[in-house]
Amino acid sequence: MQQFIKLLEQHNELRVIDMPLDIYLEIPHLAYLEAKKPHGGKALLFTKPIDQKSGKTFDIPVLMNIFGSYTRLELITQKPISDIANHIKQLIHFTPPKGILGAFTQLKDLFFLRHIFPKTIRSKAPSQMCVYQGQAVNLYDLPILTTWEKDGGPFITMGQVYTQSLDGKKKNLGMYRLQVYDKNHLGLHWQIHKDANHFFHEYKKAGKKMPVSIGIGGDPLYTWCGQAPLPYGIYELMLYGFIRGQRPKLARCLSNPLSLPYDCDITIEGWVDPDKMVLEGPFGDHTGFYTPIEPYPVLEVSAITHQKSPIYLATVVGKPPLEDKYMGYLTERVFLPLLQTSAQGLLDYYMPENGVFHNLILAKIAPQYPAHAKQMMHSFWGVGQMSFVKHIIFVDDKAPELTDTTAITEYILNRFCVQNLTITEGICDALDHSSPSYGLGGKLGLDATQESIEKDFELYSDGELLQKIKPLMQEATILKQYYTHTQNPICIIGVEKSDRSIMRACQALALLENSLAIVVFVDASKNDLNNPYMLLWRITNNIDAQRDLHIHKNTLFIDATDKNSLDGYHREWPLETDCSIAVIETLKQKGLLEGVSAGFLKRFHICTSPRT
Repeated sequence: MQQFIKLLEQHNELRVIDMPLDIYLEIPHLAYLEAKKPHGGKALLFTKPIDQKSGKTFDIPVLMNIFGSYTRLELITQKPISDIANHIKQLIHFTPPKGILGAFTQLKDLFFLRHIFPKTIRSKAPSQMCVYQGQAVNLYDLPILTTWEKDGGPFITMGQVYTQSLDGKKKNLGMYRLQVYDKNHLGLHWQIHKDANHFFHEYKKAGKKMPVSIGIGGDPLYTWCGQAPLPYGIYELMLYGFIRGQRPKLARCLSNPLSLPYDCDITIEGWVDPDKMVLEGPFGDHTGFYTPIEPYPVLEVSAITHQKSPIYLATVVGKPPLEDKYMGYLTERVFLPLLQTSAQGLLDYYMPENGVFHNLILAKIAPQYPAHAKQMMHSFWGVGQMSFVKHIIFVDDKAPELTDTTAITEYILNRFCVQNLTITEGICDALDHSSPSYGLGGKLGLDATQESIEKDFELYSDGELLQKIKPLMQEATILKQYYTHTQNPICIIGVEKSDRSIMRACQALALLENSLAIVVFVDASKNDLNNPYMLLWRITNNIDAQRDLHIHKNTLFIDATDKNSLDGYHREWPLETDCSIAVIETLKQKGLLEGVSAGFLKRFHICTSPRT
């Protein structure tokens, strides 16, 4: 990590903050704002973290936003990202060699695979130069951050969580948030679909405690590998060896049987009693909403070790765009060749960051037969972490680049047809708040690979259309139309909800079916209708396809408002991750908010309603 910091400095990718800042809100808020700057801002090194509440000053610096730009990604991978994907593709499509040169090339590729297997070193590891065990263990000696005001406490947000199966044959590296309960206990937020949770149930059935260790820092690539969507049973450190071209070096833990990378800055070792569950949360997560308080396993920390001059690596999650945008991009590019093996005809895919990854995916295919796109939808919904995706839109090979927002949206709207919608049900991310029940909800697929039938629309200005809608639907207060030059314009209607559901209220708009193609309802008080970036974030977060879609002939109505019991929603609707206005003012007074204007705060819904 020290070497990587020097590399960041050489490329002008690091901003050093020498001013004392609080681990409670101040450091995370500044990193949150930095990550939203053009091109992801810079990595931030906080050299003097403090805890104002306890009066403690830390001698461990905090490093944030290291993944937050395309430039920094390639500094981490140490090679073009396309080269990694191409190398994977070559191995997947291994064919008998032709000629001596071909044989030599393929033997070289196979020989390269020796690098993927981790090896354990016997000498004392840099990560174990300072050792704390027993009564000396104290998590509060680490500058662990509290990101949001309503968080349940401090959380480790970039911990590499190492686990293994009961028989020790399968090993896993994951990245889960970790809540600090006290000086030697951490909450483990591994969700029901994660490999670590599968291992956990093995130990629970056997009635044995489970070893768990956490690495922080070291080579940044370890951290990215922790969130890589590899199949069950494949150790993520093997991917590290594949990318680096060198075997990962591990050091045995001091108090449990696991092994961690020898160059981690900080390691936390411990044991989990599978019969003990403790309430964890709330936590402002990457969806931009707080997740609820729920029971999760607890890690009893048995040892903390670290380098002589460790760096504490952290991230901040919340409303997009943030550092996870770039981490997701690296995942997207590297794993395209693997996804193509199970999705025949897939050419490319794209996860817009304001769709927070599992909420929206665009995919380009080469259609080969009728219903090919529908087949692909179910293929996606049945593959690993892709199974969490709520909304998928498929276009054909003639479509523009998926990342060209305007062009691809026009292309989709000119091919939209309600008859080509697929609405189904399946598993969803445990963080999804709009589903009617935990981990299970509606899914929507759109086949936009075919030309749509030309429609004869009667278009109105925004003001005229609103005046026609208000007598039919008293909840409507504001309106804006997008892409009126396409076959299927989008009409966004801001509403003030009353004593009936929006799905019931909107049925009266059938009288305007010749002027409405796609209608989306949002809460007027929470949305700026002139901000499509944040509208997409909120809409894809707030809908469940089975509950919140209504089709009338050729018109699609979508209810993206906050839900309540009138909508058939009986869970607790979560709060959003809003920054503390007082902390923003403090950072401003300290001269740390260069480039952060009132318009910037409003654009990304930083503090409060974008309309106030």
